Amino acid sequence: MVDGGFTKLEDIERAHEKGIEVFAPPPSNKHATDPFAPRADDGPGTKAWRKRMSSEEGKVVYRERAKAECVNADLRNRGLQRLMLRGRDKVRAVLLWFAVAHNLMRAVALRAAAARAAALG
Repeated sequence: MVDGGFTKLEDIERAHEKGIEVFAPPPSNKHATDPFAPRADDGPGTKAWRKRMSSEEGKVVYRERAKAECVNADLRNRGLQRLMLRGRDKVRAVLLWFAVAHNLMRAVALRAAAARAAALG
């Protein structure tokens, strides 16, 4: 799943070649044409992407992306801008630590909110 402003057809084609389905809204269109309509110069990946994103199922899948946006914003606000290390194991370790910290902070906030609600009610 990709932000709308970062959709490049070349990347969609490369992902398709590797068996990856891209979910991203079509770019803004200045020509008032249907952004989901197949184009003569579309490759097989772009054709599949346009068809996928024009379907109701594709739109539902893309809407699921909003659930992760808050977490991503929190991580960026807490300093995870760029990983300054190499290797999958190291990256995974850093991301898991961020996930644990995020979950603990959310648990504390939710418990505090529940306690406030119980005190009022």
